Amino acid sequence: MKNTNIKHVFFDLDHTLWDFDKNSELAFATIFKENNFEIEIAQFIEKYAPINQACWKLYQYDEITHEELRYKRLKDSFDALHYEISDEVIDRIADDYITFLPDNNHLFDGAIEILEYLRSHYQLHIITNGFASVQYKKIANSNIDAYFKTITNSEMAGVKKPNPIIFQHALDLAQAQKGNSIMIGDCLEADVQGALNFGIDALFFNPNKESTPEGIIEISHLLEIKNYL
Repeated sequence: MKNTNIKHVFFDLDHTLWDFDKNSELAFATIFKENNFEIEIAQFIEKYAPINQACWKLYQYDEITHEELRYKRLKDSFDALHYEISDEVIDRIADDYITFLPDNNHLFDGAIEILEYLRSHYQLHIITNGFASVQYKKIANSNIDAYFKTITNSEMAGVKKPNPIIFQHALDLAQAQKGNSIMIGDCLEADVQGALNFGIDALFFNPNKESTPEGIIEISHLLEIKNYL
């Protein structure tokens, strides 16, 4: 059933429009090649992906800092592979990763098509917990910046999703209201439950078809948004 009250659509960026996993793997491939690391990328990513996710959750709730996140996710991944590496090299990789990450800009299947569809009916916005400077580069380099009226990041809001303050900041910036807004994101806790608890509708982008609590509206492909908007 389509929601006819919606005027503003808020998207998460990473893992929702921007294919973080694919782009991240390509960035690490470049770094590993330049440093001649004797590690298979697939082996590294297998360890890194869940560690990175766990670190982001700590960062989301201010349990670690930006700098601790950048260091810990790499250090823990190399430790899990029993690969000895100095803190100096880890710091260099952390810097290189942030530099190379926005150079690869694969979007999820259907991203451009759904943005084209939505732009004529709604005002589009982004709410992201990602590092501001990197997120702006991702958006610009993937040629989706023209679709969005506003971009709210956690640095400008002073808090991260699911904190209600960032959602209110985004609404204020967009000149939107709770009743005419919807959030679309891949993180059940930060994007979906955060939005619902704040009082706006939400769609859970769930391409991996994870188990979903009752009452949550989910889609597994971006073009399924057309069924609701």
